[in-house]
Amino acid sequence: MEVRVRYIEGKRFDATARGHRVTCDQPEPSGEDRGMTPPELLLSALGSCAAYYAAEYLRARNLPLEGLEVRVTGAKGGRPLRLTEVSIAVDTPALAATGLDASRHEGLRRAVETCVMHQTFLHPPKITMEVETPELAAV
Repeated sequence: MEVRVRYIEGKRFDATARGHRVTCDQPEPSGEDRGMTPPELLLSALGSCAAYYAAEYLRARNLPLEGLEVRVTGAKGGRPLRLTEVSIAVDTPALAATGLDASRHEGLRRAVETCVMHQTFLHPPKITMEVETPELAAV
């Protein structure tokens, strides 16, 4: 997997992967509010991943997916500044209307917890950092 992030202007950047593009910006007055902030993008990735695993669980059991929604919230704080709390809530209104027994509820929770992003948060990857500049490349 590879994502490339390019500076556009002001506080705005475009991230691209496999021909898809997402704009990242900062809220006004610092930025122009033309896209999500980096933490919002991270929470979006976590929520999308959780929603995918929830949908796959429901689909495999022929359970209704209508209205499936995942809400992800985060709180910033600490030193260094980071996301200090993240919460994921899965809402399945169609399934709730038909009755969700305890084993299906637990199965759905376990399915969502297997999401790649959730597991990445629980088991952080090794991150390496390189700063590439034309001057250093010529040396």
